[in-house]
Amino acid sequence: MQIGALFIDESEIVETFVRASGPGGQNVNKVATAVELRFDARRSPGLPDDVRARLLKLAGARATLDGVIVIFAQRFSSQPRNREDARERLAALILKAQERQKPRRPTKPTRGSQLRRLDEKSRRGEIKAMRGKGGPD
Repeated sequence: MQIGALFIDESEIVETFVRASGPGGQNVNKVATAVELRFDARRSPGLPDDVRARLLKLAGARATLDGVIVIFAQRFSSQPRNREDARERLAALILKAQERQKPRRPTKPTRGSQLRRLDEKSRRGEIKAMRGKGGPD
């Protein structure tokens, strides 16, 4: 399975089919259409270490303590569509983990902007100081 620049071997993805909950009439009780997809991110040789760390962080509650990502798909009433949905969700998660965040460079305000801010502050203070100082009636 090609995901961006990475290749994930099909044998690393384990799919089990279970009965879905929710509406569906009599069919819901007889046919296992929901898909539980498991991908062991911690032991996957196709993932670089930095991508693996970001992937497990992005997965959040979908990742077990052992580093296995579990995706449960039951959106559709057919097994092939749920299987495709689960794989697409895994691919989207891995693609997002491949993006490196640009490091933030702290900036300082310019001298001019500091002076303008202080000038405006003192002006506002003067306006407020003039309020409510009414003379004797």
